[in-house]
Amino acid sequence: MNVRGRFAPTPSGRMHLGNLLAALLAWLDARSSGGELVLRIEDLDTQRTSAEFAQQLMDDLRWLGLDWDEGGLEPDYMQSRRTAYYEEAFHVLEEKGLIYPCYCTRSERMAASAPHRDDGAVVYSGKCFHLTESERAVLERQGRRPAWRARCPDLSVTVEDGNCGTYTENLAHDCGDFIVRRSDGVFAYQLAVVVDDALMGVNHVVRGRDLLCSAPRQAWLHEVLGYEPPRFFHTPLLLAPDGRRLAKRDHDLDMGTLRERYTAEELTGLLAYYAGLLDKSQSAQAKELISLFSWTKVPKNDVVVCTP
Repeated sequence: MNVRGRFAPTPSGRMHLGNLLAALLAWLDARSSGGELVLRIEDLDTQRTSAEFAQQLMDDLRWLGLDWDEGGLEPDYMQSRRTAYYEEAFHVLEEKGLIYPCYCTRSERMAASAPHRDDGAVVYSGKCFHLTESERAVLERQGRRPAWRARCPDLSVTVEDGNCGTYTENLAHDCGDFIVRRSDGVFAYQLAVVVDDALMGVNHVVRGRDLLCSAPRQAWLHEVLGYEPPRFFHTPLLLAPDGRRLAKRDHDLDMGTLRERYTAEELTGLLAYYAGLLDKSQSAQAKELISLFSWTKVPKNDVVVCTP
């Protein structure tokens, strides 16, 4: 089976060094096997994203020598233009009895009595699943607009990650019923990426390790919607010296700064060093790394960034 990968950034700001590491590894995973790469623009939240940021990130990828075979600002590769596909999947889940409306406010969801995951995320109690029709009607009259959650079974799902190894979660206890459509009508990430990966024929998903916990629920969604789950490869996160994860909102080592400090070859070599493909940071072109690429070289744990 030919590898068909994707890089799927959110155009909400300038890409930072961690985004670039995921982009490079997704590109190398596809190119090293003679496969294809899709560039998908994940602009579900149109209040936070823009076509200008999308154009900018495409320019930054080209500057690094990272190309793609399909996608970009073509309408069918922009999540904001794919609502009809998500609607169809939503109705499939509805017909299977796998979704229900949730009226909980943020403060109710974050209540101290709610169970929490190791990463601090709240495991939803399933409270609204048990509401009667009359109780729902009262909440509706109060002006509450529901989000929609997937009802997770008591099922352990194991993902054989291509970099991190075996990862298992019990959907009911470790994950909890998760949102597939927000109260404002916008479809949630978990549903949209599953539909997009399936319909775009993506069979290799390369992304940051912070999304590893999403893999079991997404694999389950693939199966209940009648799709074949892709292979997952989760990359190490890049951390600042103080242990913080690099983030767009902090403008940590974003492309505006990086393009002033480095040539494309210097930055590519630095990324290759953090990816375990080079013994030291040295100038390199992306195409020169194809023969060096192997997932056995890529770190499984997060990497502290100490740029000169």
